[in-house]
Amino acid sequence: MRFQLFIVFLVAAGSSFAQDAPIVAEGKVIDGLTRKGVKARIQYKSIPTGSITGRFNDSVFSFTIFGSSKYQIVATAEGYIDGTAIVDPKTMDANRKVVRDIILTKKGGSIVLENLIFSQGKATLSPESFPSLDEVVVMLKERPSIVIQLEGHTDSQGNEKMNLQLSQDRVDNVKKYLVSKGIAKDRIKTKAFGGSQPLVQGNSMEARARNRRVEMRILEGN
Repeated sequence: MRFQLFIVFLVAAGSSFAQDAPIVAEGKVIDGLTRKGVKARIQYKSIPTGSITGRFNDSVFSFTIFGSSKYQIVATAEGYIDGTAIVDPKTMDANRKVVRDIILTKKGGSIVLENLIFSQGKATLSPESFPSLDEVVVMLKERPSIVIQLEGHTDSQGNEKMNLQLSQDRVDNVKKYLVSKGIAKDRIKTKAFGGSQPLVQGNSMEARARNRRVEMRILEGN
């Protein structure tokens, strides 16, 4: 009987220890065009207080999240625009990890805003898009001299004029979101391309999905 109770205690204790395992944030710093790793100066801090900080010099990062605070990660590499990511412990996976890659774009180039979700044929932003846009907000607030251009693209399916208008409506809605978070309107330009500048050729669902996108280009500031 005592042996059985001891087994039960160990099982219960093991379950408790697993629940208390630390949450880890990890990811890679990647060139937005080549998708290869970029060695960067990576700094992270808890937000909003900044009481927990750390840094790496690498193309990958991994650190323990303490408490329930979100963390801001900034990657800086020569020849690239700084990249920012926000990690939230609430989004951890089954392995208690929050995986978030940072995509860098070369200065003078544009970067695809990842994880922006629109319903097909519509311009309404899905709430799942907000975390990615919040990272743009953080970047713009920390670098007040920057002026950006949002560039809207659709796939090539359907009417050309309607696609052009749809791409304009989408970047207008992205701009409205950024302005609602305190970014001045005159710091955000917009331009629509419709389906005239595909990222990839082809008519597959995957190709069309990649071509439906919003890109961000830095016009002024650093």
